[in-house]
Amino acid sequence: MEEKVLIVDDEQSIVTLLQYNIEKSGFKTDIAYDGSEGLEKAVSGEFDLIILDLMLPGMEGTEVCKALRQKQIETPILMLTAKDDEFDKVLGLELGADDYLTKPFSPKEVVARIKAILRRTRKRENGEDQPFIKISDLLIYPQQYEATIKGDPLAFTRKEFELLHYLAKHKGKVLSRDQLLSAVWNYDFVGDTRIVDVHVSHLREKIEPDTKHPVYIKTIRGLGYKMEEPY
Repeated sequence: MEEKVLIVDDEQSIVTLLQYNIEKSGFKTDIAYDGSEGLEKAVSGEFDLIILDLMLPGMEGTEVCKALRQKQIETPILMLTAKDDEFDKVLGLELGADDYLTKPFSPKEVVARIKAILRRTRKRENGEDQPFIKISDLLIYPQQYEATIKGDPLAFTRKEFELLHYLAKHKGKVLSRDQLLSAVWNYDFVGDTRIVDVHVSHLREKIEPDTKHPVYIKTIRGLGYKMEEPY
């Protein structure tokens, strides 16, 4: 069955460009031209991925993203923004978007991002990983997308959890930002490694006793990050 992408954008030229290239790559598409319509269509659950513009009439993309996650709808979201503003990108990620692209973008890059996100989604749904990973007080359950620390459940966005899981699977190994970007986001090209830093920061806020002196996720200056067993 063909995978289906919902495009939520109010710019006709962008919609036409996206729809043509996405369908050319073998996906089905549907369109919404404002946030309210996009939310209404997205809650149906019939889509494999949502492309969501940040600036929309009626209801902004961030609000649509937030509403979907509050409704426990986990359809992957690729957010589009015309602003080269780090705050907007970080806000989108914090609200549960899986990735973002800044306009203008190339159609090939959009398709590459879609395929990368869907590869990760399929891998997760197939439950390919071990039952759990234990690192001191941290327990990670890959198949359930759940984790606890000292028995208390933790809340993560999808990408935060996937990053935590990847770091944990490679405990004791230094991983560069590019390695993490490739493994967790499945980019086939050099991307914005700031995404990795933002997600590591969010993880530390949730699992570290003291974020200024992390004991689980260590920064290895000039190299990247390493998950360790706290002592």
